[in-house]
Amino acid sequence: MRAMLYRFKSKAGADVIMMADSGDAVLRLMGREPAPQGILEAATLPALMQALEAGVAADEAQFQGAVEAAKAAGEAAPRRQGVSLRQRAWPLRELMQRSARANADIVWGV
Repeated sequence: MRAMLYRFKSKAGADVIMMADSGDAVLRLMGREPAPQGILEAATLPALMQALEAGVAADEAQFQGAVEAAKAAGEAAPRRQGVSLRQRAWPLRELMQRSARANADIVWGV
């Protein structure tokens, strides 16, 4: 059975904890396959942050498109359900920034 949480750890900052669904989504945005254990190496963090930011921007653009389409059709604009992808991803992005500056890897499941 899979763990229900991801705990991303780095010497550069506090742990970031995510529910499995959010952690899986964030890893996929960065081109990584979700796994019970893993590492984001310090050298790869700048590229991974760019991929994460691009994925969040695409999610926001898609939602904005749905809002504009609803308005154009004279319908009520949809509302975000729960917490946005940006809100879920940004604590990890902050840890990634700190880790990149400190040249520290981020690990989970170890």
